[in-house]
Amino acid sequence: MLAALSPVIAATTQWLTCAYPASGGALAAALCEVQARQAVTVAAWLRYPTAMDAGLVEMAGPGGSARLDWITGVDGGGEGSANGDDGAWRTWVDEVVASWAVSLLTVPELARLAVAAVGESDHLAGVPAEFRRLVAPDEHDRRAAPLLRHPDLVAPVAELHHARLLDLLKPGQTLVA
Repeated sequence: MLAALSPVIAATTQWLTCAYPASGGALAAALCEVQARQAVTVAAWLRYPTAMDAGLVEMAGPGGSARLDWITGVDGGGEGSANGDDGAWRTWVDEVVASWAVSLLTVPELARLAVAAVGESDHLAGVPAEFRRLVAPDEHDRRAAPLLRHPDLVAPVAELHHARLLDLLKPGQTLVA
């Protein structure tokens, strides 16, 4: 199941770190990427909770980054793009996973609830996982990813599927960002 979601997790993490880059050099970039990857992993495991779900997204694809690119003004790649990549990886970006991931990065209570929810899932059966940089970021983490963790900057992406995440994690209750 982990292998089936690897392209989604990798591409969505890459999209987040391109849209909300790190601040302060190579170490900051690495810390930012780890935080994004942890949030995306938890979000993907919530979105695709079973092996069947993961297999279906592997066959059909998650939808791509076009809407996210438009909302954030990110250069979507392609021929002649300013960033020079071919943009093929963008087809594996999952909009819902990206939206949920930035919600987890900006609302600590949601991150804790999400990690607890995936802790009971098939994804972690026999696999040790730690999400400290997501649920308990230290000062280095916060300084490395100020854009990625800024609620106002990520709000357009977070709001896309925030209500669905709340329904999944706390049915019938409202959490304040």
